[in-house]
Amino acid sequence: MSSRVIEILINSFPKILLPGLLYTIPLTIISFGIGLVIAIVVAIIQVANIKILKQICQFYVWVFRGTPLLVQLFIVFYGLASVGLLIAAVPSAIIAFSLNVGAYASETIRGSILAVPKGQIEASYSVGMTYIQSMIHIVLPQALKRSIPALSNTFIGLVKDTSLAANITVAEMFHVTQTIAARTYEVLALYLEVAFIYLMFCTVLTYLQKYIEKKWRI
Repeated sequence: MSSRVIEILINSFPKILLPGLLYTIPLTIISFGIGLVIAIVVAIIQVANIKILKQICQFYVWVFRGTPLLVQLFIVFYGLASVGLLIAAVPSAIIAFSLNVGAYASETIRGSILAVPKGQIEASYSVGMTYIQSMIHIVLPQALKRSIPALSNTFIGLVKDTSLAANITVAEMFHVTQTIAARTYEVLALYLEVAFIYLMFCTVLTYLQKYIEKKWRI
């Protein structure tokens, strides 16, 4: 490795890391938070077996699990713009990521809800709880705890998926790396550098996941 490449890597490291802290991580947290709310609502509706709403939710899950995330990003950012609905790059990314996470996470949460013994739900009815009260106080706390390992994997996967936002001009880590690589022509070294930064982010999150699982004895 030449001194020029080393100099480029040293100079580019903070330039790549900063967008990771300002865009990649916040984009992940916001999208995952919104997606989790969508997932809980969709899962509850499906378990409640309200026919029309259940069919709508199943259609939503089918579409977003069956199409590439990159295509979803392009539809929100470029597709909607072509019919006059202009949405900025960052909100477009949040919308696409949130809907995608919601579809996948809803199936995780639905499975966890169904894993809660029916006897607990029947017991909650016997003490006068409504269906919603039973879900909030009895079922969801257990279901979400059971879902932590799978949801953590979804969160870590989303950190990496945010790199797709570079395709709709969001100035996150990968977009900045592409810009520097186009200027310096040191493509391999710079892509390895950004891969290392993604790896460090995901490694920290993996250790955090293990800590939470150990703390809560999951």
